[in-house]
Amino acid sequence: MRRSAAVLCGATVVLAGTLTAVPANASASPSANTAQAAKVAWKKCGTEDYPTLQCASVKVPLDYAKPQGKQITLALSRVPHTAKKYQGPLLVNPGGPGGSGLTLAGFVASSLPKEVAAQYDVVGFDPRGVGKSQPALDCKPGHFDPVRPDSVPSTPAIEKANLDRAKSFAQACGRKYADVLPYINTVSAVKDMDSIRKALGAKKINYFGYSYGTYLGAVYSKLYPERVRRLVLDSIVDPTGVWYDANIKQDYAFDKRHKALMAWIAKYNSTYKLGTDPAKIEAKWYAMRAALAKKPAGGKAGASELEDIFIPGGYNNAYWPTLAQTFAAYVNKHDTAALVKAYDNIAAIDASGDNGYSVYAAVQCRDASWPRDWKQWRKDNWAVYEKAPFMAWNNAWYNAPCAFWPTKSLKPVNVSNTKLPPALLFQATDDAATPYQGGVTMHRLLRGSSLVVEQGGGNHGITLSGNACLDKHLATYLTSGKVPHGSGVADAVCKKLPDPKPQASAQKTPSTPQSAVAAVGDTLRGILGSVV
Repeated sequence: MRRSAAVLCGATVVLAGTLTAVPANASASPSANTAQAAKVAWKKCGTEDYPTLQCASVKVPLDYAKPQGKQITLALSRVPHTAKKYQGPLLVNPGGPGGSGLTLAGFVASSLPKEVAAQYDVVGFDPRGVGKSQPALDCKPGHFDPVRPDSVPSTPAIEKANLDRAKSFAQACGRKYADVLPYINTVSAVKDMDSIRKALGAKKINYFGYSYGTYLGAVYSKLYPERVRRLVLDSIVDPTGVWYDANIKQDYAFDKRHKALMAWIAKYNSTYKLGTDPAKIEAKWYAMRAALAKKPAGGKAGASELEDIFIPGGYNNAYWPTLAQTFAAYVNKHDTAALVKAYDNIAAIDASGDNGYSVYAAVQCRDASWPRDWKQWRKDNWAVYEKAPFMAWNNAWYNAPCAFWPTKSLKPVNVSNTKLPPALLFQATDDAATPYQGGVTMHRLLRGSSLVVEQGGGNHGITLSGNACLDKHLATYLTSGKVPHGSGVADAVCKKLPDPKPQASAQKTPSTPQSAVAAVGDTLRGILGSVV
Protein backbone atom coordinates (compact mmCIF):
# COMPACT_ATOMS: atom_id res chain seq x y z
CA MET A 1 0.00 0.00 0.00
CA ARG A 2 1.07 3.56 -0.44
CA ARG A 3 -0.02 7.08 0.35
CA SER A 4 0.79 10.46 -1.14
CA ALA A 5 4.31 11.68 -1.77
CA ALA A 6 5.39 15.28 -2.20
CA VAL A 7 5.85 16.70 -5.69
CA LEU A 8 7.93 19.84 -5.51
CA CYS A 9 9.52 20.08 -8.94
CA GLY A 10 8.19 21.10 -12.33
CA ALA A 11 9.44 19.99 -15.74
CA THR A 12 10.74 21.82 -18.77
CA VAL A 13 10.22 21.00 -22.41
CA VAL A 14 12.61 18.65 -24.19
CA LEU A 15 14.49 20.29 -27.00
CA ALA A 16 15.55 18.29 -30.02
CA GLY A 17 19.23 18.43 -30.83
CA THR A 18 22.54 16.75 -30.39
CA LEU A 19 23.39 14.49 -27.51
CA THR A 20 24.50 16.03 -24.24
CA ALA A 21 27.47 13.85 -23.38
CA VAL A 22 28.64 13.30 -19.83
CA PRO A 23 32.04 14.81 -19.02
CA ALA A 24 35.07 13.10 -20.51
CA ASN A 25 36.38 11.95 -17.13
CA ALA A 26 33.15 10.21 -16.19
CA SER A 27 33.13 6.50 -15.58
CA ALA A 28 29.87 6.27 -17.52
CA SER A 29 30.57 7.65 -20.96
CA PRO A 30 28.27 8.05 -23.98
CA SER A 31 28.14 5.17 -26.41
CA ALA A 32 27.30 4.80 -30.08
CA ASN A 33 23.78 3.59 -29.38
CA THR A 34 22.91 6.92 -27.73
CA ALA A 35 24.06 9.05 -30.63
CA GLN A 36 20.51 9.93 -31.69
CA ALA A 37 19.25 10.66 -28.20
CA ALA A 38 17.43 13.89 -27.50
CA LYS A 39 19.14 16.68 -25.64
CA VAL A 40 17.94 17.19 -22.09
CA ALA A 41 17.27 20.88 -21.46
CA TRP A 42 17.79 21.40 -17.73
CA LYS A 43 16.22 24.39 -16.04
CA LYS A 44 16.65 25.66 -12.49
CA CYS A 45 13.81 24.63 -10.19
CA GLY A 46 15.47 24.79 -6.79
CA THR A 47 13.53 24.85 -3.57
CA GLU A 48 14.42 26.18 -0.14
CA ASP A 49 15.49 22.70 0.89
CA TYR A 50 17.20 21.79 -2.38
CA PRO A 51 18.43 25.02 -4.01
CA THR A 52 20.56 23.34 -6.72
CA LEU A 53 17.76 21.17 -8.07
CA GLN A 54 17.19 21.29 -11.81
CA CYS A 55 14.24 19.98 -13.85
CA ALA A 56 13.66 18.76 -17.38
CA SER A 57 11.53 16.33 -19.36
CA VAL A 58 11.98 13.71 -22.04
CA LYS A 59 9.62 12.22 -24.59
CA VAL A 60 9.29 8.43 -24.79
CA PRO A 61 7.01 6.06 -26.73
CA LEU A 62 3.80 5.02 -25.04
CA ASP A 63 4.27 1.64 -26.70
CA TYR A 64 7.89 0.62 -27.24
CA ALA A 65 6.76 -1.82 -29.94
CA LYS A 66 5.77 1.30 -31.91
CA PRO A 67 8.64 3.73 -31.21
CA GLN A 68 7.38 6.25 -33.75
CA GLY A 69 3.84 6.15 -32.39
CA LYS A 70 2.21 8.14 -29.59
CA GLN A 71 4.70 9.82 -27.27
CA ILE A 72 4.34 10.55 -23.56
CA THR A 73 6.38 12.86 -21.31
CA LEU A 74 8.54 11.92 -18.33
CA ALA A 75 9.42 14.58 -15.76
CA LEU A 76 13.03 14.57 -14.50
CA SER A 77 14.95 16.30 -11.75
CA ARG A 78 18.67 16.53 -11.11
CA VAL A 79 21.26 17.74 -8.67
CA PRO A 80 24.37 17.99 -10.87
CA HIS A 81 27.80 16.74 -9.85
CA THR A 82 30.42 19.25 -8.72
CA ALA A 83 33.53 17.10 -8.26
CA LYS A 84 36.24 16.52 -10.85
CA LYS A 85 35.77 12.80 -10.42
CA TYR A 86 32.45 12.11 -12.09
CA GLN A 87 30.84 8.70 -11.71
CA GLY A 88 27.84 9.26 -13.96
CA PRO A 89 24.10 9.55 -13.29
CA LEU A 90 22.58 8.04 -10.15
CA LEU A 91 18.90 7.41 -10.84
CA VAL A 92 16.74 7.29 -7.71
CA ASN A 93 13.22 5.97 -7.15
CA PRO A 94 11.07 6.06 -3.96
CA GLY A 95 8.80 3.13 -4.77
CA GLY A 96 5.05 2.90 -4.92
CA PRO A 97 4.41 2.03 -7.66
CA GLY A 98 3.15 5.54 -8.13
CA GLY A 99 5.70 7.47 -6.09
CA SER A 100 7.20 10.68 -7.42
CA GLY A 101 10.99 10.72 -7.53
CA LEU A 102 11.53 14.41 -8.23
CA THR A 103 12.07 15.49 -4.64
CA LEU A 104 13.99 12.32 -3.83
CA ALA A 105 16.88 13.50 -6.02
CA GLY A 106 17.35 16.54 -3.79
CA PHE A 107 17.04 14.49 -0.64
CA VAL A 108 19.59 11.87 -1.69
CA ALA A 109 22.07 14.47 -2.93
CA SER A 110 21.84 16.44 0.32
CA SER A 111 21.86 13.38 2.60
CA LEU A 112 24.86 11.55 1.19
CA PRO A 113 28.29 12.74 2.34
CA LYS A 114 29.11 15.82 0.28
CA GLU A 115 32.20 14.28 -1.23
CA VAL A 116 30.15 11.28 -2.41
CA ALA A 117 27.15 13.18 -3.78
CA ALA A 118 29.50 15.55 -5.61
CA GLN A 119 30.66 12.69 -7.84
CA TYR A 120 27.19 11.97 -9.26
CA ASP A 121 24.41 13.62 -11.14
CA VAL A 122 21.59 12.51 -8.83
CA VAL A 123 18.58 12.11 -11.11
CA GLY A 124 14.98 11.70 -10.02
CA PHE A 125 12.04 10.96 -12.28
CA ASP A 126 8.30 10.59 -12.22
CA PRO A 127 7.55 7.21 -13.82
CA ARG A 128 4.96 7.12 -16.57
CA GLY A 129 1.57 8.17 -15.29
CA VAL A 130 2.96 9.78 -12.14
CA GLY A 131 2.98 13.38 -10.91
CA LYS A 132 4.48 15.82 -13.40
CA SER A 133 4.80 13.19 -16.14
CA GLN A 134 2.09 13.34 -18.79
CA PRO A 135 -0.45 11.91 -19.03
CA ALA A 136 -0.83 11.65 -15.24
CA LEU A 137 -3.45 9.14 -14.15
CA ASP A 138 -6.33 9.99 -11.83
CA CYS A 139 -8.95 7.33 -12.36
CA LYS A 140 -11.51 8.38 -9.79
CA PRO A 141 -10.83 11.54 -7.77
CA GLY A 142 -12.05 11.25 -4.22
CA HIS A 143 -12.05 7.45 -4.19
CA PHE A 144 -10.78 7.51 -0.60
CA ASP A 145 -13.02 10.29 0.69
CA PRO A 146 -14.41 9.49 4.13
CA VAL A 147 -16.40 7.81 5.44
CA ARG A 148 -15.77 4.54 3.58
CA PRO A 149 -17.55 1.28 4.37
CA ASP A 150 -16.07 -0.73 7.23
CA SER A 151 -13.16 -2.66 5.74
CA VAL A 152 -14.15 -5.86 7.57
CA PRO A 153 -17.02 -7.38 5.50
CA SER A 154 -18.92 -8.75 8.47
CA THR A 155 -22.24 -8.62 6.59
CA PRO A 156 -23.18 -9.21 2.93
CA ALA A 157 -24.18 -5.55 2.68
CA ILE A 158 -20.77 -4.31 3.83
CA GLU A 159 -19.00 -6.70 1.47
CA LYS A 160 -21.17 -5.53 -1.43
CA ALA A 161 -20.46 -1.88 -0.64
CA ASN A 162 -16.71 -2.52 -0.71
CA LEU A 163 -16.96 -4.62 -3.87
CA ASP A 164 -18.94 -1.89 -5.59
CA ARG A 165 -16.19 0.61 -4.73
CA ALA A 166 -13.48 -1.67 -6.14
CA LYS A 167 -15.44 -2.40 -9.32
CA SER A 168 -16.29 1.26 -9.90
CA PHE A 169 -12.64 2.25 -9.57
CA ALA A 170 -11.53 -0.36 -12.10
CA GLN A 171 -14.32 0.64 -14.48
CA ALA A 172 -13.43 4.34 -14.15
CA CYS A 173 -9.82 3.59 -15.05
CA GLY A 174 -10.94 1.59 -18.06
CA ARG A 175 -13.19 4.39 -19.30
CA LYS A 176 -10.69 7.22 -18.83
CA TYR A 177 -7.46 5.52 -19.83
CA ALA A 178 -8.32 2.64 -22.14
CA ASP A 179 -5.48 3.56 -24.53
CA VAL A 180 -2.93 4.04 -21.76
CA LEU A 181 -3.50 1.27 -19.20
CA PRO A 182 -1.92 -1.55 -21.24
CA TYR A 183 1.37 0.37 -21.07
CA ILE A 184 1.41 1.27 -17.37
CA ASN A 185 3.53 -1.53 -15.96
CA THR A 186 6.98 -2.23 -14.56
CA VAL A 187 8.58 -3.38 -17.83
CA SER A 188 7.46 -0.23 -19.64
CA ALA A 189 8.79 1.90 -16.76
CA VAL A 190 12.10 0.06 -17.02
CA LYS A 191 12.28 0.82 -20.73
CA ASP A 192 11.63 4.45 -19.83
CA MET A 193 14.64 4.31 -17.50
CA ASP A 194 16.76 3.19 -20.41
CA SER A 195 15.41 6.04 -22.50
CA ILE A 196 16.46 8.39 -19.72
CA ARG A 197 19.91 6.80 -19.77
CA LYS A 198 20.17 7.46 -23.49
CA ALA A 199 18.94 11.03 -23.13
CA LEU A 200 21.59 11.63 -20.46
CA GLY A 201 24.26 10.32 -22.82
CA ALA A 202 25.43 7.65 -20.40
CA LYS A 203 26.67 4.20 -21.36
CA LYS A 204 25.68 2.91 -17.92
CA ILE A 205 23.61 4.11 -15.00
CA ASN A 206 23.94 3.86 -11.26
CA TYR A 207 20.64 3.14 -9.52
CA PHE A 208 19.29 3.58 -5.98
CA GLY A 209 15.74 2.40 -5.27
CA TYR A 210 13.53 2.05 -2.22
CA SER A 211 10.65 -0.40 -1.74
CA TYR A 212 8.90 -1.07 -5.09
CA GLY A 213 11.87 0.79 -6.55
CA THR A 214 13.94 -2.30 -5.67
CA TYR A 215 11.81 -4.42 -8.01
CA LEU A 216 12.03 -1.71 -10.66
CA GLY A 217 15.83 -1.74 -10.34
CA ALA A 218 16.01 -5.52 -10.40
CA VAL A 219 13.90 -5.71 -13.56
CA TYR A 220 16.04 -3.03 -15.22
CA SER A 221 19.11 -5.04 -14.29
CA LYS A 222 17.58 -8.17 -15.79
CA LEU A 223 16.71 -6.51 -19.09
CA TYR A 224 19.86 -4.39 -19.36
CA PRO A 225 22.59 -5.95 -17.18
CA GLU A 226 25.37 -4.49 -19.30
CA ARG A 227 24.05 -0.99 -18.60
CA VAL A 228 24.19 -1.23 -14.79
CA ARG A 229 27.26 0.22 -13.11
CA ARG A 230 26.15 0.22 -9.46
CA LEU A 231 22.91 -0.97 -7.92
CA VAL A 232 21.56 -0.11 -4.44
CA LEU A 233 18.29 -1.65 -3.24
CA ASP A 234 16.77 -0.61 0.10
CA SER A 235 13.75 -2.36 1.71
CA ILE A 236 13.38 -5.08 -0.82
CA VAL A 237 10.28 -6.47 -2.51
CA ASP A 238 10.22 -10.25 -2.74
CA PRO A 239 10.39 -10.65 -6.53
CA THR A 240 8.87 -14.13 -6.34
CA GLY A 241 5.63 -12.84 -4.76
CA VAL A 242 4.53 -10.27 -7.33
CA TRP A 243 1.91 -9.10 -6.39
CA TYR A 244 -0.97 -11.02 -4.78
CA ASP A 245 1.20 -13.15 -2.51
CA ALA A 246 3.33 -10.16 -1.49
CA ASN A 247 0.27 -8.32 -0.22
CA ILE A 248 -0.87 -11.32 1.81
CA LYS A 249 2.56 -11.54 3.45
CA GLN A 250 2.39 -7.83 4.25
CA ASP A 251 -0.73 -8.40 6.32
CA TYR A 252 1.01 -10.70 8.77
CA ALA A 253 4.00 -8.38 9.05
CA PHE A 254 1.86 -5.28 9.66
CA ASP A 255 -0.10 -7.05 12.35
CA LYS A 256 3.17 -7.84 14.09
CA ARG A 257 4.26 -4.20 13.82
CA HIS A 258 0.91 -3.05 15.21
CA LYS A 259 1.51 -5.30 18.21
CA ALA A 260 4.97 -3.75 18.54
CA LEU A 261 3.30 -0.34 18.80
CA MET A 262 0.99 -1.67 21.52
CA ALA A 263 4.03 -2.99 23.43
CA TRP A 264 5.75 0.38 23.08
CA ILE A 265 2.67 2.14 24.48
CA ALA A 266 2.67 -0.29 27.40
CA LYS A 267 6.22 0.80 28.28
CA TYR A 268 4.99 4.36 28.73
CA ASN A 269 1.86 3.89 30.80
CA SER A 270 2.89 6.87 32.93
CA THR A 271 2.50 8.99 29.81
CA TYR A 272 -0.43 7.44 27.95
CA LYS A 273 -2.46 5.86 30.79
CA LEU A 274 -3.51 2.94 28.62
CA GLY A 275 -2.12 0.16 30.80
CA THR A 276 0.96 -2.01 30.96
CA ASP A 277 -0.36 -5.14 29.23
CA PRO A 278 0.09 -4.93 25.41
CA ALA A 279 -2.72 -7.42 24.78
CA LYS A 280 -5.19 -5.37 26.85
CA ILE A 281 -4.06 -2.17 25.14
CA GLU A 282 -4.66 -3.83 21.78
CA ALA A 283 -8.13 -4.81 22.96
CA LYS A 284 -8.79 -1.14 23.72
CA TRP A 285 -7.67 -0.27 20.19
CA TYR A 286 -10.15 -2.75 18.68
CA ALA A 287 -12.85 -1.43 21.00
CA MET A 288 -12.10 2.05 19.66
CA ARG A 289 -12.37 0.67 16.13
CA ALA A 290 -15.76 -0.92 16.90
CA ALA A 291 -17.06 2.35 18.33
CA LEU A 292 -15.90 4.32 15.29
CA ALA A 293 -17.55 1.80 12.97
CA LYS A 294 -20.86 2.75 14.60
CA LYS A 295 -20.18 6.47 14.95
CA PRO A 296 -17.27 7.97 12.98
CA ALA A 297 -15.33 10.71 14.75
CA GLY A 298 -16.40 14.09 13.42
CA GLY A 299 -18.25 12.36 10.61
CA LYS A 300 -14.83 11.69 9.07
CA ALA A 301 -12.86 8.97 10.90
CA GLY A 302 -14.67 5.65 10.84
CA ALA A 303 -13.23 2.16 11.24
CA SER A 304 -11.50 2.11 7.85
CA GLU A 305 -10.09 5.60 8.36
CA LEU A 306 -8.77 4.57 11.79
CA GLU A 307 -6.81 1.82 10.08
CA ASP A 308 -5.52 4.37 7.57
CA ILE A 309 -4.29 6.52 10.47
CA PHE A 310 -2.41 3.67 12.14
CA ILE A 311 -1.02 1.84 9.10
CA PRO A 312 1.81 4.41 8.65
CA GLY A 313 3.01 3.37 12.11
CA GLY A 314 3.90 0.05 10.55
CA TYR A 315 6.11 1.78 8.02
CA ASN A 316 8.00 3.96 10.45
CA ASN A 317 7.99 4.17 14.24
CA ALA A 318 8.49 7.93 14.08
CA TYR A 319 4.68 7.99 13.89
CA TRP A 320 4.29 6.12 17.18
CA PRO A 321 4.25 9.08 19.62
CA THR A 322 1.55 10.86 17.64
CA LEU A 323 -0.48 7.67 17.21
CA ALA A 324 -0.22 6.80 20.89
CA GLN A 325 -1.20 10.32 21.86
CA THR A 326 -4.23 10.23 19.58
CA PHE A 327 -5.24 6.79 20.85
CA ALA A 328 -4.95 7.89 24.49
CA ALA A 329 -6.89 11.09 23.87
CA TYR A 330 -9.83 9.11 22.50
CA VAL A 331 -9.83 6.39 25.17
CA ASN A 332 -9.11 8.57 28.19
CA LYS A 333 -10.81 11.84 27.24
CA HIS A 334 -13.30 10.81 24.54
CA ASP A 335 -11.46 13.29 22.31
CA THR A 336 -12.73 12.75 18.77
CA ALA A 337 -11.12 15.96 17.52
CA ALA A 338 -7.69 14.38 17.95
CA LEU A 339 -8.67 11.53 15.65
CA VAL A 340 -9.98 13.90 13.01
CA LYS A 341 -6.78 15.91 13.19
CA ALA A 342 -4.69 12.75 12.92
CA TYR A 343 -6.71 11.65 9.91
CA ASP A 344 -6.22 15.00 8.19
CA ASN A 345 -2.48 15.07 8.89
CA ILE A 346 -1.57 11.42 8.41
CA ALA A 347 -4.12 9.58 6.32
CA ALA A 348 -6.16 11.92 4.13
CA ILE A 349 -5.62 11.40 0.39
CA ASP A 350 -5.10 14.51 -1.72
CA ALA A 351 -4.86 14.86 -5.52
CA SER A 352 -1.29 13.54 -5.59
CA GLY A 353 -2.48 10.57 -3.54
CA ASP A 354 -5.30 9.90 -6.01
CA ASN A 355 -2.72 9.97 -8.79
CA GLY A 356 -0.34 7.70 -6.91
CA TYR A 357 -3.06 5.16 -6.17
CA SER A 358 -4.21 5.15 -9.78
CA VAL A 359 -0.70 4.31 -10.95
CA TYR A 360 -0.26 1.81 -8.13
CA ALA A 361 -3.36 -0.08 -9.25
CA ALA A 362 -2.52 0.19 -12.94
CA VAL A 363 0.99 -1.23 -12.46
CA GLN A 364 0.18 -3.97 -9.98
CA CYS A 365 -2.95 -5.15 -11.78
CA ARG A 366 -1.11 -5.26 -15.12
CA ASP A 367 2.21 -6.69 -13.90
CA ALA A 368 0.95 -10.10 -12.83
CA SER A 369 -2.15 -12.26 -12.62
CA TRP A 370 -4.65 -11.78 -9.79
CA PRO A 371 -7.57 -14.04 -8.84
CA ARG A 372 -10.60 -13.03 -10.88
CA ASP A 373 -12.97 -15.08 -8.73
CA TRP A 374 -13.89 -13.08 -5.63
CA LYS A 375 -14.46 -16.30 -3.74
CA GLN A 376 -10.69 -16.81 -3.72
CA TRP A 377 -10.10 -13.34 -2.25
CA ARG A 378 -12.77 -13.93 0.37
CA LYS A 379 -11.29 -17.28 1.41
CA ASP A 380 -7.70 -16.05 1.54
CA ASN A 381 -8.37 -12.80 3.38
CA TRP A 382 -10.65 -14.28 6.01
CA ALA A 383 -7.89 -16.81 6.68
CA VAL A 384 -5.43 -13.95 7.14
CA TYR A 385 -7.88 -11.99 9.29
CA GLU A 386 -8.23 -14.84 11.75
CA LYS A 387 -4.50 -14.65 12.55
CA ALA A 388 -3.57 -11.06 11.64
CA PRO A 389 -6.65 -8.81 11.65
CA PHE A 390 -5.08 -5.36 11.79
CA MET A 391 -4.61 -4.63 8.07
CA ALA A 392 -5.96 -7.75 6.35
CA TRP A 393 -9.19 -6.42 4.87
CA ASN A 394 -8.02 -2.83 4.48
CA ASN A 395 -5.21 -4.12 2.28
CA ALA A 396 -7.54 -6.47 0.44
CA TRP A 397 -9.87 -3.66 -0.61
CA TYR A 398 -6.89 -1.48 -1.53
CA ASN A 399 -5.90 -4.10 -4.08
CA ALA A 400 -9.38 -5.38 -4.97
CA PRO A 401 -9.70 -3.41 -8.23
CA CYS A 402 -7.24 -5.96 -9.66
CA ALA A 403 -10.01 -8.58 -9.51
CA PHE A 404 -11.93 -6.49 -12.05
CA TRP A 405 -9.12 -4.77 -13.96
CA PRO A 406 -9.90 -4.00 -17.62
CA THR A 407 -6.50 -5.08 -19.02
CA LYS A 408 -5.01 -8.55 -19.24
CA SER A 409 -2.16 -9.48 -16.95
CA LEU A 410 1.47 -9.86 -17.92
CA LYS A 411 3.87 -12.36 -16.37
CA PRO A 412 6.25 -11.27 -13.58
CA VAL A 413 9.90 -10.94 -14.53
CA ASN A 414 12.33 -13.52 -13.22
CA VAL A 415 15.02 -11.17 -11.93
CA SER A 416 17.70 -13.81 -11.27
CA ASN A 417 20.95 -12.40 -12.59
CA THR A 418 24.53 -13.58 -13.01
CA LYS A 419 25.73 -10.71 -15.19
CA LEU A 420 25.76 -7.78 -12.75
CA PRO A 421 28.61 -6.09 -10.93
CA PRO A 422 28.32 -6.44 -7.14
CA ALA A 423 25.02 -4.93 -5.93
CA LEU A 424 24.39 -3.62 -2.41
CA LEU A 425 21.15 -4.58 -0.65
CA PHE A 426 19.70 -3.19 2.59
CA GLN A 427 16.97 -4.83 4.65
CA ALA A 428 15.53 -4.45 8.15
CA THR A 429 14.57 -7.72 9.83
CA ASP A 430 11.16 -6.47 11.02
CA ASP A 431 10.14 -4.38 8.01
CA ALA A 432 6.41 -4.85 7.45
CA ALA A 433 5.96 -3.30 4.00
CA THR A 434 8.69 -5.47 2.46
CA PRO A 435 9.23 -8.38 4.85
CA TYR A 436 12.76 -9.64 5.53
CA GLN A 437 12.54 -12.72 3.34
CA GLY A 438 12.34 -10.46 0.29
CA GLY A 439 15.84 -9.18 0.95
CA VAL A 440 17.15 -12.70 1.45
CA THR A 441 15.52 -13.88 -1.77
CA MET A 442 16.84 -10.95 -3.83
CA HIS A 443 20.32 -11.54 -2.38
CA ARG A 444 20.14 -15.14 -3.57
CA LEU A 445 18.90 -14.21 -7.04
CA LEU A 446 21.49 -11.49 -7.71
CA ARG A 447 24.78 -13.36 -7.85
CA GLY A 448 27.62 -11.46 -6.22
CA SER A 449 25.30 -9.11 -4.33
CA SER A 450 25.93 -8.13 -0.70
CA LEU A 451 23.17 -7.94 1.93
CA VAL A 452 23.41 -5.48 4.83
CA VAL A 453 20.84 -6.20 7.55
CA GLU A 454 19.49 -3.84 10.21
CA GLN A 455 18.94 -6.29 13.05
CA GLY A 456 15.65 -5.68 14.88
CA GLY A 457 14.79 -2.69 12.73
CA GLY A 458 11.17 -2.31 11.68
CA ASN A 459 11.24 0.85 9.61
CA HIS A 460 10.80 0.92 5.85
CA GLY A 461 13.50 2.81 3.97
CA ILE A 462 16.51 2.52 6.26
CA THR A 463 19.46 4.21 4.57
CA LEU A 464 19.95 7.98 4.86
CA SER A 465 17.74 7.89 7.96
CA GLY A 466 20.28 8.37 10.70
CA ASN A 467 21.83 4.89 11.01
CA ALA A 468 25.54 5.63 10.62
CA CYS A 469 26.44 1.96 10.21
CA LEU A 470 24.13 1.52 7.22
CA ASP A 471 25.13 4.82 5.69
CA LYS A 472 28.83 3.99 5.93
CA HIS A 473 28.29 0.90 3.78
CA LEU A 474 26.29 2.98 1.30
CA ALA A 475 28.92 5.72 1.07
CA THR A 476 31.75 3.22 0.64
CA TYR A 477 29.92 1.46 -2.17
CA LEU A 478 29.02 4.63 -4.05
CA THR A 479 32.59 5.88 -3.69
CA SER A 480 34.50 2.76 -4.68
CA GLY A 481 32.08 -0.03 -5.59
CA LYS A 482 33.27 -2.10 -2.63
CA VAL A 483 30.74 -4.26 -0.78
CA PRO A 484 31.06 -6.16 2.51
CA HIS A 485 31.46 -9.93 2.40
CA GLY A 486 30.24 -12.23 5.16
CA SER A 487 29.90 -15.94 5.71
CA GLY A 488 26.20 -16.05 6.65
CA VAL A 489 22.95 -14.93 5.05
CA ALA A 490 23.91 -11.34 5.82
CA ASP A 491 27.24 -9.92 4.69
CA ALA A 492 27.07 -7.20 7.35
CA VAL A 493 24.79 -6.50 10.31
CA CYS A 494 23.97 -3.10 11.82
CA LYS A 495 22.12 -2.39 15.04
CA LYS A 496 18.74 -0.72 14.73
CA LEU A 497 18.16 2.85 15.79
CA PRO A 498 16.51 3.34 19.20
CA ASP A 499 12.73 3.50 19.29
CA PRO A 500 11.28 6.99 19.72
CA LYS A 501 10.38 8.53 23.07
CA PRO A 502 6.99 10.01 23.93
CA GLN A 503 6.48 13.62 22.98
CA ALA A 504 7.05 16.21 25.68
CA SER A 505 3.50 17.47 25.12
CA ALA A 506 1.91 14.03 25.36
CA GLN A 507 -0.83 15.17 27.73
CA LYS A 508 -1.96 17.88 25.34
CA THR A 509 -3.86 17.60 22.08
CA PRO A 510 -1.75 15.58 19.62
CA SER A 511 0.22 17.63 17.17
CA THR A 512 1.02 16.68 13.61
CA PRO A 513 3.84 14.24 12.89
CA GLN A 514 5.63 16.99 11.01
CA SER A 515 5.91 19.21 14.07
CA ALA A 516 5.90 16.53 16.75
CA VAL A 517 8.53 14.15 15.41
CA ALA A 518 12.05 15.47 15.13
CA ALA A 519 13.53 12.07 14.31
CA VAL A 520 16.32 11.79 11.79
CA GLY A 521 14.86 10.39 8.57
CA ASP A 522 11.58 12.29 8.86
CA THR A 523 12.19 13.92 5.48
CA LEU A 524 12.70 10.58 3.79
CA ARG A 525 9.54 9.28 5.48
CA GLY A 526 7.63 12.16 3.95
CA ILE A 527 9.02 11.52 0.48
CA LEU A 528 8.44 7.79 0.54
CA GLY A 529 4.98 8.18 2.03
CA SER A 530 3.61 4.69 2.72
CA VAL A 531 4.85 2.56 -0.11
CA VAL A 532 4.87 -1.00 -1.22
